[in-house]
Amino acid sequence: MRITGADIIIESLIEEGVDTVFGYPGGQVIPLYDALYRHKDRIRHILTAHEQGASHAADGYSRSTGKVGVCIATSGPGATNLVTGLATAYMDSVPMIAITGNVPLSLLGRDSFQEVDIRGITLTITKHNYIVKDIAELHDTIREAFYIAKEGRPGPVLIDIPKDIQVTEYDFEPMAPIEVKPVSARLHEKVLEAAAALIRKAERPMCYIGGGVIRSDASGVLNDFLDLIDAPVGSSLMGLGAVDSSSPRFTGMIGMHGTRLSNLSINKCDLLIVIGARFSDRVISKSSTFARQAKIIQIDVDPAEFNKNIITEIHVVADVKVALEKLMEKIGGPLSHKAWMEKIADGRKRFPVKVSTEAARPKEIMEALDRVFPKDGFVTTEVGQHQMWAAQFLHSRAPRHYLTSGGLGTMGYGTGAAIGAQLANPGKRVINIAGDGSFRMNANELATIARYRLPVIILIMNNHVLGMVRQWQKLFYDGHYSETTLDTPLDWVKLAEAYGLKGMRLLPGDDPEKVLREAVERGEAVVIDAVIPSDDKVFPMVAPGASISDMIGFVDEGID
Repeated sequence: MRITGADIIIESLIEEGVDTVFGYPGGQVIPLYDALYRHKDRIRHILTAHEQGASHAADGYSRSTGKVGVCIATSGPGATNLVTGLATAYMDSVPMIAITGNVPLSLLGRDSFQEVDIRGITLTITKHNYIVKDIAELHDTIREAFYIAKEGRPGPVLIDIPKDIQVTEYDFEPMAPIEVKPVSARLHEKVLEAAAALIRKAERPMCYIGGGVIRSDASGVLNDFLDLIDAPVGSSLMGLGAVDSSSPRFTGMIGMHGTRLSNLSINKCDLLIVIGARFSDRVISKSSTFARQAKIIQIDVDPAEFNKNIITEIHVVADVKVALEKLMEKIGGPLSHKAWMEKIADGRKRFPVKVSTEAARPKEIMEALDRVFPKDGFVTTEVGQHQMWAAQFLHSRAPRHYLTSGGLGTMGYGTGAAIGAQLANPGKRVINIAGDGSFRMNANELATIARYRLPVIILIMNNHVLGMVRQWQKLFYDGHYSETTLDTPLDWVKLAEAYGLKGMRLLPGDDPEKVLREAVERGEAVVIDAVIPSDDKVFPMVAPGASISDMIGFVDEGID
């Protein structure tokens, strides 16, 4: 059939299984939005308040489902407003397609109105990007973009489509999506045998997992692997949910704000198996002291991560799920490390997450939330102290249910992500845990929540400061609180009500469980202003440049 480029875009998206897109219209995507209007019974468009909100919503939609998220923006400022969301998705390996309009081909490169080289701008923060200059290539480009976004290590792909390409007619023939197979071509038998031999020989093995486990849907296989080798497991921020946090094998997060047990265990184990995780500076801190007694096996789909920050003994290049299945075959029968696991169990009792009087209220609020929030609900966060408190005190029971910006640390991420997660999971509860500093960056997305009557809960941990920066200023900069006090007389409850939403206040003397339970049971959008002290801190903490064993707030004691 012969249809316009705009209709080819819509047909291609539907062909790829897309049912929802997020975006904001503008001059250079009017033809595409006309096609969306004509096909609104086949594909749903969600109008966000800002293009950045659209990108974060597509991200949240993707992370909570495993599908490819899609966002749309016009040229120039519309396209550049997607940049932070693309960088966020790129750093955390989220499959996403961004479609941008551009000026007609004859006006490219002439500094035309609302023209930017969005392909050049996003070159380093996308897995791949395109500008389509020939209508004959449009369908194949979209098909290839979806394949690239999903294949191997996932990531965002941008497709820039000039306006005249959108209105040109061309023959369209439906085709099946390009099949994506798990990466295993470089999974060599000798490497697997060497890894299995190290695992069998180890007396104190430990696993360190990351977001790659969740991206490859390998949580079930991972748990089987942990039982087979009888080992504890710690996680990066992005790996939370891959293992039930109530499991006796789970030691907690690793790194700067990790648990004392995880950090000590890393430096006590004799074999560290790194699965779907990179050696982020926030995890390893002082590289010369990280896992200093251990040989290291790293399993990752991306060979660029090997020997980048930490030298590894063996690296296995493959999809995590495939690699673990093959590795278990090589290991054979179950292993036992009774003495090591007993020390881990003892360490769990000796080293609870540190809470001083300066952190008691956030812990109380998070633990109350953990009691009343549905176990199958979705948690998104902004970035800062509240993000760490949520990671420390909320139980992570399933993959894809804790959505946060890890690699880029994007303040303002959580509200858009909550919108995406809620639309992808309409029967589930979704809560965004925010700081007042982060939430004010994208609070305009309350308009989206109100427009579509989404039952998203926003919990603002309101300390009237930029809490994490203030914590660093207190600990390392002699209390010079430069531009971190947020003393604007802003009433979050009234702001919620201005959007037609329910606003609630949680004051220091209030029972957090009562307020949070009411919010959950209302079954509608609620903004909760939870007032906490300005100097509450996230502990434990590793100072910059210190070993992960040297955590602020603990005496120098370790696992024997």
